[in-house]
Amino acid sequence: MSSENPNQFALTITFTDPDLTNEERDDEAVQLLDALSDRSDIESVDRVRDPNPPEGNKSIGGFLVGVLAAEVSTANAKKVLGFLGDRLGNKPISFEVEGNGKKLKVSASSREELEFAMQKAREFIEAA
Repeated sequence: MSSENPNQFALTITFTDPDLTNEERDDEAVQLLDALSDRSDIESVDRVRDPNPPEGNKSIGGFLVGVLAAEVSTANAKKVLGFLGDRLGNKPISFEVEGNGKKLKVSASSREELEFAMQKAREFIEAA
C-alpha cells in the first residue's frame, strides 16, 4: 500500500516477535486489524497480500504473516500513532510510514524503543 495522496500516509505494521509462531504473529495482526477497523480516524486497513506466494502455499488467503497496512490522513496521523503506541506496548514490531514519496522504516522491541520510533514517525509526518 503506498499513499499517492499528499494528505495521507501509508503505515505498514509487521509483528516480528521471534518467540511467537507464524500463527501467533498472524493472530496479533488480526486482533490489531479488528481494533483499527473500528476507528473513524483510519481511512482503510487490511492485511497485506503476499505478492509472490510459494507454490502450494497454504496460508489463509495468501497474506504475509503478521503484516497489516493502513491509510491514515495527515490530520489523524498523530492520534493513530498514539493509539498504536498504547496498543503495541512491548510487542516487537517493525513499521513503515510512507507519504509524499518518502519512507521511514523503524523497528522496536521494547516500550522505550516503540516510543522513540513513534516520535520519529511523528517528526517524519510533520516534515513531509
